[in-house]
Amino acid sequence: MKTPLEPLPESDVTNRYLDQLRLTGFEGDIESSLSSRLVMATDNSIYQQLPVAVLFPKSTEDVQCIVRIANRPQYRSLTFAPRGGGTGTNGQSLTSGVVVDLSRHMTAVLELDVKRRRVRVQAGLVKDTLNDVLRPHGLFFSPDLSTSNRAVIGGMISTDASGQGSLRYGKTSDHVLGLRCVLMDAEVLDTRPMTLNEAVAVASGDGIAARATEQLLQTVTEHATEIDARFPDLNRFLTGYDLKHALTEEAVDLGRLICGSEGTLGFITEAWLDLDEIPKSRTLVNINYDSFNGALRAAPELLRAEALSVETVDSTVLKLARADVVWNDVSEDIDDAVNPDILGLNLVEFAGQDVTREQAKVSALCAALDKQIQAGQSGVLGYRVCTDLDSIQRVYGMRKKSVGLLGNLAGTARPIPFVEDTCVPPEHLADYIAEFRALLDSKGLKYGMFGHVDCGVLHVRPALDLIDPVQQTLLREISDAVAVLTEKYGGLLWGEHGRGHRSEYGPMYFGETVFAELRKIKAAFDPHNRLNPGKICTPWSDEDEQPTLVSVDGPLRGEWDRQISPVSRSAFEGPLNCNGNGLCFNYDTASPMCPTYKATSDRRHSPKGRATLLREWLRRQSTGDSDADFESQVAEALRGCLACKACSSACPVKVDIPRYRSEFFHQYYQRKRRPLKDYLVAGVEYYGPWMAKFPRVMNALMLNPISRRMMPKLSGMTDLPRLSGDTETVGLPPVMTVRALEKLSAGQRENTVCIVADAFTLFYEAAVVADLGRLVSAMGKSPVMLPFQANGKPMHVKGFLKAFERVALTSSETLRQTAALSIPLVGVDPAMTLCFRDEYVKTLGNRRGEFEVLLPQEWLLSQPKMESPASQETAFTLLAHCTERALQPEANAQWQAVFAHFGLTLATPSSGCCGMSGSYGHETAHLATSRHIYSQDWAAKVSAGQHEVLATGYSCRSQVKRLGQQSLRHPVQVLLEVFHPLSKR
Repeated sequence: MKTPLEPLPESDVTNRYLDQLRLTGFEGDIESSLSSRLVMATDNSIYQQLPVAVLFPKSTEDVQCIVRIANRPQYRSLTFAPRGGGTGTNGQSLTSGVVVDLSRHMTAVLELDVKRRRVRVQAGLVKDTLNDVLRPHGLFFSPDLSTSNRAVIGGMISTDASGQGSLRYGKTSDHVLGLRCVLMDAEVLDTRPMTLNEAVAVASGDGIAARATEQLLQTVTEHATEIDARFPDLNRFLTGYDLKHALTEEAVDLGRLICGSEGTLGFITEAWLDLDEIPKSRTLVNINYDSFNGALRAAPELLRAEALSVETVDSTVLKLARADVVWNDVSEDIDDAVNPDILGLNLVEFAGQDVTREQAKVSALCAALDKQIQAGQSGVLGYRVCTDLDSIQRVYGMRKKSVGLLGNLAGTARPIPFVEDTCVPPEHLADYIAEFRALLDSKGLKYGMFGHVDCGVLHVRPALDLIDPVQQTLLREISDAVAVLTEKYGGLLWGEHGRGHRSEYGPMYFGETVFAELRKIKAAFDPHNRLNPGKICTPWSDEDEQPTLVSVDGPLRGEWDRQISPVSRSAFEGPLNCNGNGLCFNYDTASPMCPTYKATSDRRHSPKGRATLLREWLRRQSTGDSDADFESQVAEALRGCLACKACSSACPVKVDIPRYRSEFFHQYYQRKRRPLKDYLVAGVEYYGPWMAKFPRVMNALMLNPISRRMMPKLSGMTDLPRLSGDTETVGLPPVMTVRALEKLSAGQRENTVCIVADAFTLFYEAAVVADLGRLVSAMGKSPVMLPFQANGKPMHVKGFLKAFERVALTSSETLRQTAALSIPLVGVDPAMTLCFRDEYVKTLGNRRGEFEVLLPQEWLLSQPKMESPASQETAFTLLAHCTERALQPEANAQWQAVFAHFGLTLATPSSGCCGMSGSYGHETAHLATSRHIYSQDWAAKVSAGQHEVLATGYSCRSQVKRLGQQSLRHPVQVLLEVFHPLSKR
């Protein structure tokens, strides 16, 4: 028996429609596989709804083609929902119909008028990308939001988004000069403010635009008083067909109706936006409080300081931030060391063109805070002033990460969005929140709070486990209670993120008369209810059977996940915990997560996409509904993962996709035949030592022109690396067994450093291992190497988990015995070294035993400072390995400290992935993607030429040698050069 949770079958109507699109000039992408539809079935909300197809138009003409074909009688049953960045928190873009995603191709800045401070963009452009283009001209698009590095302009317009700074800069609609939209008659509407006479002339014409203009004029003329009464006078005004601003004394503007309409009136394809000047002065005052209530109560006084914005963060978010990689960047700016008991934080920003005036405001606030601290008033513990842009951005980076951080709260109940953007007058906020907290406390719920106290918007996320049917009932109870509570305080249930599945509360806020008029507006634009049906309102109709609005009750993602067996939910906890925040869609190529999404723009090739596919794979396994075709789609998405580990730390909820990728392939290849390349990669630590005995012969066999042509076809591998020359003459440290080390005296052991060599540096870059040994010797220690043992990392990457476990147990025993002798263990390659701390711990648990293999910089930092002939004028640039940055967030700072220790300057710029990541770049199937990833960030940094570039990762150096035709050095080789006169080289 079919259940409402089962994926919708691909109907004949849909298939015929897609076929017609292909034949009639549609130039975009058409996808209908289950995997492509599943990644569009969720957004940043608690809902899940499977579409029948996904379209990725490349132009306004493509969107017209979509609508024109859809209007043929045989396709009138199809419905559509526009989609942007997928960052909506209330299921705004989810649909059981056809998704029209403008974020893949329609991403251009079309026109920039610097003098008039305006820009024309396509709707799929990411907001931060736009500001990157504008920054050199001293301009920026001012509406801000926490998801600005993946949210797109079309989505911001559709929800009328706003965020930090809205007290001065307003909402997105306040900056929209005009829109280009495709309406449901396939005609293009270019909106602009019109005079009343112009609007009357438009209304006398034919088509949807004429009917919509006529309805707007009639509605506002006849119901002006009621509209004015129903739209509260708030900075975050009521959205969802903005009748209050669409017709004013100055102008008539259909664009104001479309802003905030959530894709229910038409497809936005382009926008004219006005811009602001970048402030010449920016200062952030970070104020610490002994309670969150104290931080809230301080808001009115802070508003009187004439700040640009006042943001707040509660103790729950602060606690989670302390456990996240982000805290390394902000702890000093928040004064955490001085005030470790911070339970509330207010971020007060001053910004403007008049530097003197803004500085005077800051000084006045600081003087007031000093008095409060001295008098022990207002719960102020202290404050820190940030005046440099980097510090300000780091603190806001932590604040913007709040949503994701809350998803990392321990336990099965996770803070979720459904009442997260309520808005009340700021003067009532503290009292309102007190009642809100009392409501949640009465249910025994945990929650996190942060937001914009300057405009009365606080993001509240109660922790619920929606897999539990009992807790699911609280969704309705809390939503109803908060709706009443916001009305009591003269506020709104949605103040920032749009309505989506909360559309059912529309009549409560608009009243019967105005809501009926909204339905007439909808009917004028979309009489047959085909655009995002059920959102905002349904079209007015005289028929007895009326279409219904969507509900907060679902369809919920938890209803799908509930079908996964408890055993599978436990084994694959990470993918189940993915909350859809979408940070892995970050546009910035200098950010490590996620390289394959940045290269492909395919959301299946992202941590969120892969987590979504894994959840469905688990559900199908649990229900006995396994599908071989879908399983192969999951495998394809996971093969595309570089296993770089960036998502294990950069993702706010730390969804470690490489870990679950290995588990998937472990199970998958118990039923499928493995490709040859998997065995070649997994076995490199076993055939490598044998090959290294005959490097010249093996290089001649493997790297001759014939082998280079045949190898990709026979093995699926390409551009294989060259073995090092004779390792006997390169100067490697002497090899000593554990038994030999045991025979050393206590004094000898104290002076010994054991280098734990890995297969890649030892067999393919032996000079790096040798130079590390020489550096150890130059520092007055005796370097030795253990006999080579497999680490197992390549096996784990390819999912040979049983073999990996055996190798890890054997290796752990050797390392444990060596560590028991109090001899420091130092690895070379970061990915291989950190495997001892990551995969070994997760696989072996207590069986691993006690030992620590240090990264080179960790050992170097433990050594006393030595005199060196270098000067501070000698500078280098380090591009760190992705895995090193992910699992050892302090790595860059450690290397900088080491270089400073040696009298050198080291720059560590933000960087993306090099595209090699172990064997990934050598696999023929990934060669093009690997090259593209390298070209996005590393290529420019390597060729910049200002300072010598260094790289810690073997795979990174290999990629640069292959694609950049440069041989990068490991940092230890530079340090050895500094000590060259002292070394025994």
